[in-house]
Amino acid sequence: MATVNAAASGDFMIGGDLRVTRLGFGAMRITGKGIWNQPADPAEAKRTLAALPDLGIDLIDTADSYGPYVSEDLIAEVLSPYKNITIATKGGLTRQGPDIWKPVGRPEYLRQCVMMSLRRLKLERIDLWQLHRIDAKVPAEEQFGEIAAMQKEGLIRHVGLSEVSVAEIEAASKHFPVTTVQNRYNLVDRKSEDVLDYCEKHGIGFIPWAPLSGGSLARTGSALTEIAGKLNTGPSQVALAWVLKRSPVMIPIPGTGSADHLRENVAGASIELTDREFGALDAQGREAWRAQAH
Repeated sequence: MATVNAAASGDFMIGGDLRVTRLGFGAMRITGKGIWNQPADPAEAKRTLAALPDLGIDLIDTADSYGPYVSEDLIAEVLSPYKNITIATKGGLTRQGPDIWKPVGRPEYLRQCVMMSLRRLKLERIDLWQLHRIDAKVPAEEQFGEIAAMQKEGLIRHVGLSEVSVAEIEAASKHFPVTTVQNRYNLVDRKSEDVLDYCEKHGIGFIPWAPLSGGSLARTGSALTEIAGKLNTGPSQVALAWVLKRSPVMIPIPGTGSADHLRENVAGASIELTDREFGALDAQGREAWRAQAH
């Protein structure tokens, strides 16, 4: 049996000095339904986290709002002290119940987010802290200014943004170097193509969330299912391989609360699509996205 290891995805240098394996892990699904409260199977969630180092994953992406707090607490319980693992977390979204997310970008709240994440994760500095959403009710400059101050104080090493436009990246860059951008992106969701192209041009890591989705292409007769059949693998692994090949700045973070599913995801790192296969998937994915958009 072939070795399953995320190292097959290659490396990326966040901010030019923080090396991570390109296939990371999204820790949203180690919580309960609606990303709320404890996971249905806490033991399995812990097994999933414990399996990450053996599978070559050294980047874990979480947020204080996952649970809330549950994801960060579990990561610290299972993996602290972290050995050759980068923990990226996010702040700026508040929770009022399952599937409810409301941005709060007041500077004092963002500082509280960072301080409490440091405590929960048992860290002295967060290697990558990301603003989960820019709060439209608070001047963006105030949010960016507070983040820059925390970076200068050494609480944060690198700063990222989530669900932003090119204009918002450029506005934030006046306050601190934007080293990663986390937007929804996959084979059939292309609304962030311009942001991805900008990130590639400027050496910014692009962290696509929901990277495994094949959407309407996960049907009999599509390029996705045909290639998956030829390679004797699943459509989601092929969709992940496409994402990895799409750009060298891509850092996908598929998430799961199952150790077996985690292993399946990591297997996608070893799939090497030909240019022809990539092109066929790309064309069908764009067509599906245009159909959805209209």
